[in-house]
Amino acid sequence: MSPASAQTPGARSYSFPKEEHLCRKKLIEELFGRGSSFGLYPLRLVWLRAPAPTSAPPQVLVSVSKRSFKRAVDRNYLKRLMREAYRLNKYRLTEAPGGHPVGTIAFIYTGKEKKPFALVEKKLISGLERLLADATPAPAAESVS
Repeated sequence: MSPASAQTPGARSYSFPKEEHLCRKKLIEELFGRGSSFGLYPLRLVWLRAPAPTSAPPQVLVSVSKRSFKRAVDRNYLKRLMREAYRLNKYRLTEAPGGHPVGTIAFIYTGKEKKPFALVEKKLISGLERLLADATPAPAAESVS
């Protein structure tokens, strides 16, 4: 029995496998064409609603502008920070009560200078919480007659 299969049923998976990476050009164009977005400096989140609420993790795209960071070393460092912050906190989406309505999501670093991991993680967490609040429809208000 491998260690991965020996996990208890309620254990969280902190992995970020290839299936969760958004790579298909058609899906990326659809995300940026029809998706909703909001900014939490130094991040911008673009997301597209899934057909039905799910507990499966969404496909994720991580991007850093070449215009802001000329050196590939700096871009790769920031992408690594964002992937790590997402990997450690994706449970906020996948363990949402009733599932989450997010199908695809893009994290775009819009800052002009490198920020520490703690700040990137804090902004990403607040972005995921805002995403859940924005994407989950509010219950219909009962009218009092």
